[in-house]
Amino acid sequence: MHDLLLPISVMSMVILLLIFLLKRLNQPYPVAYILAGFLLGPQAAGIFTGPENIAALGEIGVLLLMFFLGMEIEVPDKRSLLLQPIIAQLVKTILALGGAMATGFLLHWKIGNTLILAILLLFNSTAVVSEFLRKTHELHTPMGKIALNILLVQDILIAPVFTLFRIISNKHSLHPADLLASITGCILIFLLLRSIRYQNLLQLPVWREMDQDHDLQVFTGAFICIGFALLASWIGFSGPVGSFVAGIYIGRTNAFHWLGNVLKPFKVFFVALFFISIGLMLDLSYIKANILTILTITLLIQLINSMLSAVVFRILRYSWHDSLYAGALLSQTGELGLLACSMAYKADIIEESFFKTALAVTGLTLLLSTAWINILRKLIRSGRSSNSKIATNTLL
Repeated sequence: MHDLLLPISVMSMVILLLIFLLKRLNQPYPVAYILAGFLLGPQAAGIFTGPENIAALGEIGVLLLMFFLGMEIEVPDKRSLLLQPIIAQLVKTILALGGAMATGFLLHWKIGNTLILAILLLFNSTAVVSEFLRKTHELHTPMGKIALNILLVQDILIAPVFTLFRIISNKHSLHPADLLASITGCILIFLLLRSIRYQNLLQLPVWREMDQDHDLQVFTGAFICIGFALLASWIGFSGPVGSFVAGIYIGRTNAFHWLGNVLKPFKVFFVALFFISIGLMLDLSYIKANILTILTITLLIQLINSMLSAVVFRILRYSWHDSLYAGALLSQTGELGLLACSMAYKADIIEESFFKTALAVTGLTLLLSTAWINILRKLIRSGRSSNSKIATNTLL
């Protein structure tokens, strides 16, 4: 019993201390979890010696994270608010793939390395962006809504990425039906989102009987979440996409209106375990030996991500000030990128050194994201004030 309680107690204490520290520095919570995993791992304190068991529990956290995204998602009630994010992500996908392919060609990379680079440029952190917008009271502004809807499109597009991993891994042969099934699934999810813009989903009569039975609601919700994830895995999608669809359904079922508050602590705990497992896999000796390369790649990823997103928002006819701010918001790589890197490494799509570099780069972009956003935000505000002063002096 003590062998189990001691590591959990130490882990909780370390996470608490890191959260209090990083909260004062306006850093997102995933950074605290990753640092806790590193400090408790074999490279430091040695409380946890292997990430395998925690990583398995962390995968449940990813399922719950996607489940809650589905439950909490606000589907745009205007076609423009749904069309703009699709166009934005499509343009960003084309630019990111083009840049990654050019880099891979110049450096003679394998297709797996090129694909991971594209993923690091494509997928941002929903947790970091939504938390920052919530703190700055910009969550329901036009810019905030578009940014969140772009993140929604990214969440849906992770399905074809996982299918590509299946195709190019040694364990699965190339079959066009796999890719076709994944694309079809994305289209069905988009149609599902469109169908619930103006109406609720199917309400089964049996749900009414569970309206006051919280035990039944909890286990029914858990069964639907995990069951949809399992079903999605069977038909060629990823488990997180299945739980995302389950969340969309549960979120629009009146009988489960309180379920989110009950399952939220479990989501926080298991998502934390996912990031802790990432921290456990960080290799300090490798980072020390390649610190300049990792820092250079991190800054390049941050800059390129900002530029790509800024160009996309400019194409959508936003001002340069708003476009640069949106680019800063979407400059980091996120939890889906970490998940994709882990899956690619387990499937032998990328080699160990590339995986370690990707982990370190992702952790650093998360660590630097809030500071990067605040710096660009202040520069944009100072630029606006200077322009307004110039305009006032011109009028006078």
